[in-house]
Amino acid sequence: MADPKKDTPKGEAKDAAKKPAAKKPAAKKPAAKKPAAKKPAAKAKAKAEPKGKAKAEPKGKAKAEPKGKAKAEPKGKAKAKARAAADVERPVVRARAGYVRVAPRKVRLVADQVRGLPLEDALTLLRFSPRGAAQDIAKLIGSAAANAENNHDLVADDLRVSDIRVDEGPTLRRYRPRALGRATRINKRTSHIQVALTPEED
Repeated sequence: MADPKKDTPKGEAKDAAKKPAAKKPAAKKPAAKKPAAKKPAAKAKAKAEPKGKAKAEPKGKAKAEPKGKAKAEPKGKAKAKARAAADVERPVVRARAGYVRVAPRKVRLVADQVRGLPLEDALTLLRFSPRGAAQDIAKLIGSAAANAENNHDLVADDLRVSDIRVDEGPTLRRYRPRALGRATRINKRTSHIQVALTPEED
């Protein structure tokens, strides 16, 4: 048999080796869609709406808010001026008792009964009250009445208890021995009492 290597010429073998393999045709890419052009009418509407809102809202707010405020402020100022004028016309006589050895809760029960009463009625009520804080408040009201007569030249019969305030003072802590070496705490509370007397209105 004839040898194929001998039959093929050398030049043809080299040319066959040099030729590259046939390239596959590249797949075609789909054409990119162009963005649709925005309609000019939509732009015009979008621009027109914010302008209308921006103009309409501040006008309504600017008109509504100041009217209500302008009406409310003079009323409050007028009341404050009236109170200040009344305080100037009617002097206020004050007296204060500090560190009273009664709990504030018990003192307030008596103070609420006396507040707003004429001086004579308040002292009569305190004289017959069974509560222990009544004596302390009666002493304080008597001291305030003496201040009104001696320092402000006022008549005690014309005075009334305009205000009485009870604040909490410091608490004294004590201990009571109990069984099995234990101890329980005792809180001894104190009060600060302040009384204000003013002449009664005619």
